[in-house]
Amino acid sequence: MAHKCHATRCSVPVPPEMFMCKRHWFRLPLRLRNSVWRTYRAGQCDDMQPSREYCEVARECVVFLAEKEGITPDTQLYDFFLR
Repeated sequence: MAHKCHATRCSVPVPPEMFMCKRHWFRLPLRLRNSVWRTYRAGQCDDMQPSREYCEVARECVVFLAEKEGITPDTQLYDFFLR
């Protein structure tokens, strides 16, 4: 089942194993993209048990892109898992 891109204010549907839409994904620096893949675990969205490392990297990506776009990042999902 598809979900929406994790970039703030983006509603583009993406497959479950993808973090962001193509436009946002390729706006991230390679080091962040590699970190997302390094910390991603297949099925983590289904069981709602992403690792702390993944949530930290995902949050960093969301903040990075929001700053580039001049908007306030929506980090609620990651803040929930990081508390």
